Amino acid sequence: MDKTKSVMKVLFFIEGMTAGGKERRLTELMKALKLKPDIQFELVVMTKEVHYREIFDLDIKIHYLIRNGKKDMSIFQRFFRICRNYKPDVVHCWDSMTAVYSAPVCKLLNIKFVNGMVVDTPMPQNMSNVHWRRARLTFPFSNVIIGNSKAGLSGYNAPVRKSICIHNGMDLRRFEKVKDSASMIKEMFGTNSRDICIAGMVAQFDSERKDYMTLIEAAKTLISSNKNLRFILVGEGPDLNTIKDSVPQSLVDSIIFPGKRSDVESIVNIFDIGILLTNTKLHGEGISNAIIEYMALGKPVIATRSGGTEEIVEDQKTGFLISPFCSPELMEKMEILIKDPDSRNKMGQAGRERIHRCFSIDKMVNKFISVYN
Repeated sequence: MDKTKSVMKVLFFIEGMTAGGKERRLTELMKALKLKPDIQFELVVMTKEVHYREIFDLDIKIHYLIRNGKKDMSIFQRFFRICRNYKPDVVHCWDSMTAVYSAPVCKLLNIKFVNGMVVDTPMPQNMSNVHWRRARLTFPFSNVIIGNSKAGLSGYNAPVRKSICIHNGMDLRRFEKVKDSASMIKEMFGTNSRDICIAGMVAQFDSERKDYMTLIEAAKTLISSNKNLRFILVGEGPDLNTIKDSVPQSLVDSIIFPGKRSDVESIVNIFDIGILLTNTKLHGEGISNAIIEYMALGKPVIATRSGGTEEIVEDQKTGFLISPFCSPELMEKMEILIKDPDSRNKMGQAGRERIHRCFSIDKMVNKFISVYN
């Protein structure tokens, strides 16, 4: 960046602003950067669908770069024109496809390129994985490669000299406006009773990435021996109906599917246990926003050992890390937490403290600004 400039200009490039981890992270980053008078930014997105509507309150220019098919080569030219007109000091992409579009344009226009495509841990780690191939193609042209987990950077074999890990940061003010717990429980289960134990998972219903079926199998057995146990499975995705159909009719009032929600924090707030199970055969986690939300709201976590999850969940301190696809181990850990409210509270408090200490929005934003400088 030209040191004589008083304002730094950043151009963010992401495939879409649908519900997801990197989309939430970019939203929180832009909201924080909007308060920095020495930084300007614009946003380029490749779809019209926007889940995080608060970006429209930021009064920034949003460029919609819609593809006409997967092999629309005009994207390079159109993105080139946006960069030439805006003249950013930094282009920061957020996924592997936008990295492919950004790399040659930044090279041609001599713009610093921050490659933020490392948002997971690739599985498999070879050329059969499209994201792995895009990493091999774009890493040589990147000035900096940002990953939200050390496991992700290692998994993508990112050059150490270019790599920086910036863990997700959470704006904890989001949790100050959660809905009343009693009214939320009534909405979910039709009762005001708090004599139930609620376990929940917030994730896309995509069997290539998440392992809902292990949770369903465990839930069937656990509910039979714990009549006050309930499950809330939040999200949408291609496998939602298949997973819903796997729930016996006798349990449809105990395992509920509220779909995609804008009030996820209020739903997580009534959880007693937060769960995230991963299909480790095809996907490795980065840093899960769902887990951060569980912990920020003081919930103990049960999660699959996978990628960056081990960088946030401290096994037996803030929750339990379990083996992939292991229903018996999941049931064992859940039984511990169901029967021991003191352990739930202790782990939940430890998790909340860890988020405040290590995963704050200020820490994340300051690290990004440092990279841009």
